[in-house]
Amino acid sequence: MVMSETELLALLRELDDPQRMERPLNYDRAASAIAFGGLVGRLETDFGVQCEFERDTMHTSEYGRVRVPAEATVCGTRIVLCVSKFGSLAAVCADNPGAFLGTEDAREEGALDPGDLATVERALAEFGYVSVPEELLDSDYEGPIAPECFEGDATWWARFFSIM
Repeated sequence: MVMSETELLALLRELDDPQRMERPLNYDRAASAIAFGGLVGRLETDFGVQCEFERDTMHTSEYGRVRVPAEATVCGTRIVLCVSKFGSLAAVCADNPGAFLGTEDAREEGALDPGDLATVERALAEFGYVSVPEELLDSDYEGPIAPECFEGDATWWARFFSIM
């Protein structure tokens, strides 16, 4: 299911718990590991390569990252998927988070193929992840946590994918 920007912002606000900075109250580490492992396996099958990944990241609200190697993509740019510990949120980034203004910018610059993006989005949906555009995550955080609690800019990215 594709969610509108309004729906995604509502979801971000719903998941935002100022008492739980790194993970939600009912965080299920084992379920997160199973979904993430399935995602990695699906991407490796779909792209026909081994994907580098890290998971169960400590002291951050990000659960892990999967990297689809550049040589496996149509445009020759690595695809990085970042997965949060909150609500199965995920972000798809060309090359690295922040390398482009977002997926739309990466597509316009010829760094991200629409077919590769669709493959990644299908894999995310199959394992219950909600894909949130990097552009939206880079917008100003508008939640109950004080801006001084963030290590850098107070953005939705910082809230759900960074160290706080």
